[in-house]
Amino acid sequence: MADPGGSRPVTVSDVQQLMKRKDEVEAQIKAYYELLGQKGVGMTEPLVDAEDFPRGDIDIYEVRTARHNIICLQNDHKALMKQVEEALHQLHAREKEKRARDEAEALAEAMSQSQPQPFARVNAVTPGSPASISGLQVDDEIVEFGSVNINNFQNLQNIATVVQHSEGRPLSVTVIRSGRKVHVGLTPKRWAGKGLLGCNIIPLQR
Repeated sequence: MADPGGSRPVTVSDVQQLMKRKDEVEAQIKAYYELLGQKGVGMTEPLVDAEDFPRGDIDIYEVRTARHNIICLQNDHKALMKQVEEALHQLHAREKEKRARDEAEALAEAMSQSQPQPFARVNAVTPGSPASISGLQVDDEIVEFGSVNINNFQNLQNIATVVQHSEGRPLSVTVIRSGRKVHVGLTPKRWAGKGLLGCNIIPLQR
């Protein structure tokens, strides 16, 4: 049986064994009290007569043994009750932790299913470029680039076509940045550098 203070997690079976042992101890205590009752004494009555001689109407040794065993069993019972309490606390805490973990996993799964999937990543942004001015950042994962998304993206030519047809006009770009969805307004246009964006985009390998 696992020790509630030990390294192995407490199980329901462990608690059941502790409860069984508790019931056994309680039965033993009851039996010893019944034995004392049959002798006409309890835990506190004197075992000597008025003249300080051992009483002749009872078995002194048997009564003392019963009293001693009751005290020992009561201590055992107290320790068992503490073990039961600690074991139940561990079980409840672990169940609560498991429930919270399951809820978090379910929420994460629901969010991953509802969140658009990225198809490309920004791996370079030139300072002062249209991409930089719009707020695009390195490692942004693109989920929407104008009309391009995970469902119709085939290759980078799809993005190039959208850029060429949108010169001078703002494009709606949605990215995942540090796990959060971010919307960016990007206007492709001529600038001091090459191209209309000033950033490098690569397809995501899934």
